Amino acid sequence: MSDEQIRTGRCNCGAVRFRTRGPLREVVACHCSQCRRQTGLYYAATNVSDDRIEIEGADNITWYHASEVARRGFCTACGSALFWKHRDDAHISVLAGSFDQPTGLALTKHIFCADKGDFYEITDGLPQYEKGSAGLLVAD
Repeated sequence: MSDEQIRTGRCNCGAVRFRTRGPLREVVACHCSQCRRQTGLYYAATNVSDDRIEIEGADNITWYHASEVARRGFCTACGSALFWKHRDDAHISVLAGSFDQPTGLALTKHIFCADKGDFYEITDGLPQYEKGSAGLLVAD
């Protein structure tokens, strides 16, 4: 996909819509306990530079401060998990499932696998990391 690729997405009810422009990071699956509890399984997200996302309906987003360094954004109307934001990063993580298809995205690795749920196995052959992986800003 081109560096100026436009992608769109939204929450389940459509109260929050977004549009990204340009390159996105590969999709990373986070299996930490916070992500599991918020989504019911794991958090599969890409990210985009803050200056390359436009959010419509931002007043419908509730930001939950999940730790001292990160917050999670979800739709106040329907509860859809949408965003994860580290306070020291100029990027915002966007849940891959919230994008309209086709996304052109690909899952490339799993993080916080030591914390994954005991009711499933990771069998896709992608790299698995006990905690975060090199170059990926996470909250411990």
